Amino acid sequence: MRVLGIDDFALLKGNTYATLLVDLEARRPLDVLPGRDADPLADWLRGHPEVAVICRDRAGAYAEGARSGAPQAQQVADAWHLWRNLAEAVEKTVGTHYPCIRAVFATPPVAEESSAKPLATTAPPVEAEPFDPPDGTLDVLGQPQRLVARTTERYEAVQQRLAAGLSLAAIRRELRLDHSTVRRFAGAQSLDELLVKAVNRTSILDPHKPYLHQRWNEGCHDIPQLHRELREQGFTGDVQSVRRYFRPFKKPHSPRPKHPSAPRPEPRPAPKPRRVVRWIMTDPGHLADADAAELKEIRTACPHLDAVARHVRDFADMMRDLRGDQLPAWMDRVTQDELPALHSLVNGLRRDLDAVTAGLSSPWSSGQVEGHVCRVKLLKRMGFGRAKLDLLRRRILHSP
Repeated sequence: MRVLGIDDFALLKGNTYATLLVDLEARRPLDVLPGRDADPLADWLRGHPEVAVICRDRAGAYAEGARSGAPQAQQVADAWHLWRNLAEAVEKTVGTHYPCIRAVFATPPVAEESSAKPLATTAPPVEAEPFDPPDGTLDVLGQPQRLVARTTERYEAVQQRLAAGLSLAAIRRELRLDHSTVRRFAGAQSLDELLVKAVNRTSILDPHKPYLHQRWNEGCHDIPQLHRELREQGFTGDVQSVRRYFRPFKKPHSPRPKHPSAPRPEPRPAPKPRRVVRWIMTDPGHLADADAAELKEIRTACPHLDAVARHVRDFADMMRDLRGDQLPAWMDRVTQDELPALHSLVNGLRRDLDAVTAGLSSPWSSGQVEGHVCRVKLLKRMGFGRAKLDLLRRRILHSP
């Protein structure tokens, strides 16, 4: 056994875990250790000095255990986990700069129509109430959503106490919040970064919103009629979902225009943050033309997201070509831009530089270990939760 893969799996999710060791050359599990701490792994490795390569995720406990128990082995940080870490940093950056994305899509496309129709013969249009798509921060009564109001209040409270010099532990005790919540609010670069997920949740109406906006601006404010039209297009929701969506914009006793004006150019709905992240993380050659065009607009309007896209492409090339020697130069380029989330990523990579460089240079990865973890989950569920670790270990090691 020369190449070892390490990963954890849950015996009781969120409570009890175990560590799976896999021989990547023989493609079989070697052992199952209790917990996911450094000491059991270090003890096991001391009894197996033949291990030369250790593939792992970014967990600090496994790094410490491998360093202590097998100092002769080369540690390899799994490339998939590195890519995931980068995606998380990109998602934070997109959340911080999401107002830029909204601004891009709030501007309707420029109409190419000129004064082809004589103005003298055109009847003056009746002013209709324009519909502007909601930004998700208000409820149906036009008040801030409960989640938005609570997030805003907590963010301001945490930031005020940080400015006063309080520690995270003191803030947690004073506000009676979970430590992870306080840390997240303290590390956020802006309130928008925290609100972007709350106000951009997926809705059953999302595919039909462009049509609804068009019909509303054409003068159709009859909610049952709009619902019937959506039903003909395959919408499965009830009429109340349509009514709730339009309630803040439907004026009581507002007269329907008898001669509605020509529909004005529609502002396009802004893409969800995770969709923008997917565009940035996808190979440009695999993007649909419409997605590539919208991503180009975003990059043109926001220099920060343009820089993020460039860094992602450089990292992808480095990972694909196994050029880990280019990592220091890549990290230097990232730190030259004002991208706090990516700076945090770079700081983490520097603390694990040797393993990360090896992960970007070596063909070994933890992909095979993930497959064995899926098999372990099947064996665990076949036991209906009755098998303890000793019996589960035997099944893992001896089942075909």
